[in-house]
Amino acid sequence: MSSEEQDNAEKQASIVSSGHSQSVESHILSEAQDKGEHLYSVTTTTSDVASLAASPLKKFYFWQYNGPSGVDLDAIATQPSVFDDPVKAKYYQPRADYENLHRFDPSARWTWREEIAVLRKIDRRIMLFTCIMFIALQLDRGNLSQALADNLLNDLRLSTNDYNNGDTIFTVCFLLSELPSQLVSKKLGPDRWVPMQMCIWSVVAFSQFWLKGRSTFFATRALLGIFEGGFIADITLYLSYFYTGSELPVRLGYFWASLTAASIMASFMGFGLLHMRGVEGIAGWRWLFLIEGLLTFIAGLFAFGLMPPSPTKTASRFRGRKGWFTPREETIMVNRVLRDDPSKGDMHNRQPVNWQNLWYSLSDYDVWPIYIIGITFGLSAAPVGRYLTLTLRSLGFSSFQSTIMGLPSSVAGVINMLLFTYLSQRYNQRAIMGFLAQVWIFPTLIALESFGVHTNRWSKYATTIVLLSHPSTHAVHVAWTSQNSNSVRTRTVASALYNISVQISGIIGNYIYRADDQPLYKRGNKVLIGLCCMNMVIYLLVKVYYVMRNRHRDKIWNAMTQQEKEHYMNTTTDRGNKRLEFRFVH
Repeated sequence: MSSEEQDNAEKQASIVSSGHSQSVESHILSEAQDKGEHLYSVTTTTSDVASLAASPLKKFYFWQYNGPSGVDLDAIATQPSVFDDPVKAKYYQPRADYENLHRFDPSARWTWREEIAVLRKIDRRIMLFTCIMFIALQLDRGNLSQALADNLLNDLRLSTNDYNNGDTIFTVCFLLSELPSQLVSKKLGPDRWVPMQMCIWSVVAFSQFWLKGRSTFFATRALLGIFEGGFIADITLYLSYFYTGSELPVRLGYFWASLTAASIMASFMGFGLLHMRGVEGIAGWRWLFLIEGLLTFIAGLFAFGLMPPSPTKTASRFRGRKGWFTPREETIMVNRVLRDDPSKGDMHNRQPVNWQNLWYSLSDYDVWPIYIIGITFGLSAAPVGRYLTLTLRSLGFSSFQSTIMGLPSSVAGVINMLLFTYLSQRYNQRAIMGFLAQVWIFPTLIALESFGVHTNRWSKYATTIVLLSHPSTHAVHVAWTSQNSNSVRTRTVASALYNISVQISGIIGNYIYRADDQPLYKRGNKVLIGLCCMNMVIYLLVKVYYVMRNRHRDKIWNAMTQQEKEHYMNTTTDRGNKRLEFRFVH
């Protein structure tokens, strides 16, 4: 039996084994030979719809390894989608060169037990290594603040303002490279571009061992920004190939939790590496840059072998001749993602975004509210975190104490971030979770602004740690952007633009705490209080915007007859989130 015949037999077996009577007439519409793949189309009847999941998608969490309690794991998990409607299905067929087309089968059915097992396997094979890569990024991106504790500024004869300017140079370069990096990633594929990025920036990172002064400091800041820019957006696009819209926020929560894990690791590594000051007559911060940069280079080399291009392309010399997933698992992976978001079949994974589509994505005003949030939401707390090491030093703590004393906020921050991400998923709320995160920050800013020179240093420390323990909603925003884009083209650009907005926030945040305002930063804290209040209003306004947009579409769509809806589907030039049947999440 050929591999194709075996795949078809497995598809039919999956239907029979579901235990549900089905009337499915599967036939091949065309055998368009595109890389040896066949396009399947399915004619469905009412009985097919009855064989779908009897209830909406079940939500389960990492501690429920075998799924939520009380759920029949052998019940059908396949969710209803446009592919079950003969009228709609023809408008959402994946394109002929879609890389997973040979596993696309709308008649496929699977159980919760199978879906959960596949999801856990994706977590182990895909998600875990993306977290490791993010840790590598953060080691090279965040170790500058640790180097400050080892007198880097004095050794290089730099001022605080030089440090601010260097950070601005990094952020501007990071910002400017976001969109180009995302476009290159879409052309080459994230599986190729991300490892190349990592290896290049790691060379720059460990080259900081030889820093001489202001010019070399600024140069390395610029190069790191150029080559690290786009990494997060590239990874978000990559993960969307494997996860559904409801699963992506939680996985991005894991992704951002790895950033905190990196901060914890970096604190301990920094504590040890900075103690190398004097070894071979060299400063500890130089050893820090060298060793952590080399670790990232090693991770980049592994990335070439551990990032498959798609769910059905995992076979290789490095990953094994048979790949990571069986044909049955590939069928489940592909169809569950396309059922959740049919737009993911609109482009293949190495197809570039042309200028026309780029402009269309840039001008998509319905995603702009999330970009506004990206610019503002972090401003109310970021300056406090950025100056934590210097603040602790000004309170009389030693450089090594300052390195370790940020750990409590890192641990609490990741716990709260994951909690808010789960709550966002469970209650299907995004703007409200962002609003509540700002509510957390507000009273701590009031307290910091009220402190004076003679306030007990432990009170200042405790308040700062509570503030920095606030739940970040960044992962929620990234997934929010992806879901409201509703097309691979727009999603590619939107992910980059959202991250650009976050980098703009970083530039603004660099100049809230100034040298003439230290050590209490009274003026800066007043600004942060105002920004926090502004953020609360912005979150509420964004929610109102999307609610009103959905109501407007409901009014138009519900007033149309079935014939008018079919005519719209046949003739519309609307794309992505501009289609009348699409509803925004908020």
